[in-house]
Amino acid sequence: MLNHRKLAARALLAVVFWPSLFFFWFLGPFVFFLLSTTSSEVCARLETRAQFLASANGVIPMLALQDLIYAVPIVCLVLWDRLAPDPARARHIVTCIKLFASAVVVGALWEYGSSLVCDGYGQPFFSPAWQMTSYLPIVSLVLNVPLYVLAFSLGRAFSTRDDLQEDGASPPA
Repeated sequence: MLNHRKLAARALLAVVFWPSLFFFWFLGPFVFFLLSTTSSEVCARLETRAQFLASANGVIPMLALQDLIYAVPIVCLVLWDRLAPDPARARHIVTCIKLFASAVVVGALWEYGSSLVCDGYGQPFFSPAWQMTSYLPIVSLVLNVPLYVLAFSLGRAFSTRDDLQEDGASPPA
């Protein structure tokens, strides 16, 4: 009976993990980027440093929500590891968590910085260092590609039934 519960819990986690991985991690960045950065219409109406700062600070709640939603696949991996502990997988999950935390910081800096440098008037309201955030998508890509591959492979390993043999046939009952 306990084995059936574990299998049901693993299946439930798989039902949450796979859609969240594909929707949130692959499609979500485009949606959140459009929602969180200051649009070109708003930029034309910003004239003072205080207005730019208020606009940039307005993206902080969206960034926090985005990061909570993005954490769903990582939480699933941690829960899967609690159901079926494996030291080798646990090390990979820790690597996933570290990559995820780094990607969150880089993504937040990029989106916040892009909100600060959106004016088209060349007004020097903020340090030119914020303009350097335009290079952070490259860093984000370097972090996210191994994160996606590792999370995908861990998800595949966790959501595959243990009682299936290499050839895909179930053992005799």
